[in-house]
Amino acid sequence: MGLLLVMLCSGMAAGADDEALLIDRIIAIVGEDVVVLSELRNEANKLAQRLEQQGVSPMPTTAAIQRQAFDSLVLTKLQLAEAARLGIEADEDTINRAIQAIAANNAMSVAQLRDALQAEGMDFRKFRETMRDEIVVRRLRNREVTDRVEVTKSEVDSYLERSSGASGRTGVHLLYIMIETPEGATPAQREAARVEAVEVVERVRAGEDFRAIAQQVSDGQNALQGGDLGWIGADSIPPLFQPYVAKMDERETQGPIATSRGFHIIQLAEVRYGSTNIVRQTRARHILIRPNEVISDTDARERLAQLRDRIINGDDFDTLARSSSDDKASAIKGGDLGWSTPGNLVPIFEEQMDLLGIDEVSQPFKTQFGWHIVQVLERRDYDATDETRRDQARKVVRDEKAKEALQSYLRRLRDEAYIELRIENLNVLNT
Repeated sequence: MGLLLVMLCSGMAAGADDEALLIDRIIAIVGEDVVVLSELRNEANKLAQRLEQQGVSPMPTTAAIQRQAFDSLVLTKLQLAEAARLGIEADEDTINRAIQAIAANNAMSVAQLRDALQAEGMDFRKFRETMRDEIVVRRLRNREVTDRVEVTKSEVDSYLERSSGASGRTGVHLLYIMIETPEGATPAQREAARVEAVEVVERVRAGEDFRAIAQQVSDGQNALQGGDLGWIGADSIPPLFQPYVAKMDERETQGPIATSRGFHIIQLAEVRYGSTNIVRQTRARHILIRPNEVISDTDARERLAQLRDRIINGDDFDTLARSSSDDKASAIKGGDLGWSTPGNLVPIFEEQMDLLGIDEVSQPFKTQFGWHIVQVLERRDYDATDETRRDQARKVVRDEKAKEALQSYLRRLRDEAYIELRIENLNVLNT
């Protein structure tokens, strides 16, 4: 990172005119977009602030923060470009609801949130654009990756069988290091990665700090946080790690665990014991209109908009769902979907549902099943027991498969993209 660090330092020391030139300097071309130095500065500063707020210790080096900030910028630009190509957008109503949810979570009105952001030097319009980008990227990932993941009954059964040895544990605190191998790695590349992973395990077992090593060498997404995965419910441990964690003691390290992506190392930092597992459940009902040869996308959306207006003006949701919804299984129950635990429904549907207050009716939105409107009837904190265990196991397996699929998808996006560094030393950034 030597050259880039010099560029950043010289920019801070230069006069206003020189700094303006540095801020506008293009440091990379990403497809049809560019990365400029000011973007990298801002992203690196935000990342450093988040790490400080999280209490990460030791703090990663400036070079490590800049590398991850650059990678994050590149991936965001590639995903936004792909979303634009596919026609994926974030409508104004969804953005407004997301901002309202953030304000509510901080016990503020939207006006108070705007004032708080401005007091911290953040432009509210820029904040809104950031929210738009985050929603678009999430929708792209849901459409191209998450919604396509399927979980079989045998996978759930296998996971439950493996997790039965948790010995009363309700939660584990894991630390994680990944030594990644490139897609299509040669035997020599895999052996080099394996040797590096073995050396890492030996360093940890010899007494070196796991978090510090993770910051130095890990290719995992939580590398700058010292590989800290936080607390994970006993029924939410990734399937890859479950058989190891079930037999591990606190402070024990296991690895390297080989997969097609590389070599994984885990440390069991802490364990929780108990019997209560509280989850937030939502009971909702919906109306579905499926586009077909006769009903276009526009027609479906307009029909739902009209149904929503009728409901807002006093018509009975139950009656309209029975007569209009294309989801016959729920239509006979007035559109009632029953109680759902996070992960039971497709992500786009949950995203819209989670933004609603009790009795509120959403605007029309689209999933792979068609166009919906949804109304939240109730929410509750529920003591999950045997009847929810399979749902939780299915979610864990699905999340793990989706995580693997997302990494492959992002790697493919990057491998297929045109990326050109506009700096002298091509090794200063992890491209």
